[in-house]
Amino acid sequence: MILRQFLHREPVAVSYLIGCGGKGMAAVVDPVGDIEPYLSAAQEGGMRVCFVVDTHVHADHLSAGRRLAAAAKAEYVLSSKAAVSFPHRAVEDGDELPLGNVVAKVLHTPGHTPEHICLLVCDRTRADEPWFVLTGHTLMVGDLGRTELATDAAEGARILFSTIRKLKALPDHLEVLPGAYAGSVCGRALSGKPWSTIGFEKRFNKAFRIDDEGEFVDFMLAEIPPAPPQAAEMRAANSGLQTAAE
Repeated sequence: MILRQFLHREPVAVSYLIGCGGKGMAAVVDPVGDIEPYLSAAQEGGMRVCFVVDTHVHADHLSAGRRLAAAAKAEYVLSSKAAVSFPHRAVEDGDELPLGNVVAKVLHTPGHTPEHICLLVCDRTRADEPWFVLTGHTLMVGDLGRTELATDAAEGARILFSTIRKLKALPDHLEVLPGAYAGSVCGRALSGKPWSTIGFEKRFNKAFRIDDEGEFVDFMLAEIPPAPPQAAEMRAANSGLQTAAE
């Protein structure tokens, strides 16, 4: 297993490269900005980028996903629920992305956006059980993703409540690798530590530990931070529906 975490400050975001050095296969998840660091990291690990995944259609920044996929001659991956205007590999809940001895299993985790996915990742040279989960903007360290950027806030919160029940059922020892950390506009109480575990978040993440749906919706609707600048335009650009300048 090869894992590289890329921390970005403008915008605040986290990207990942995961892969199998033995088989020379890699995937990049939620790329931002310059694509060269991802290509270089894959080359240094003796891998080619086979998949580029966006966990959702972002509203806080322009995705580098399609540019990277084109440069690497890789498949660009999004949820089948994503309403976009360009060709891509549309994945469903339970689908797997094969990366040699590494496998990334898709979990449909709507709430932050309707099309959001997480990736359960296992290294079969160590075990068939997952080692970590890439959670995008669904579960972050200290909070959950806001729910009003792509749908009604209350409806998004109700959907997210069902999603987190799925995540809570994962093993406590499973590592959580999120798509954002402190400073991101996609959460309210995010930690500056960009990784955690399911068990730690169940104990100390106020939103994640709520078990009553009504209480959860009320909590998620309280003190929603200002939306990212041009959020609707960013989602439209990342969907291929317009350019960022429009």
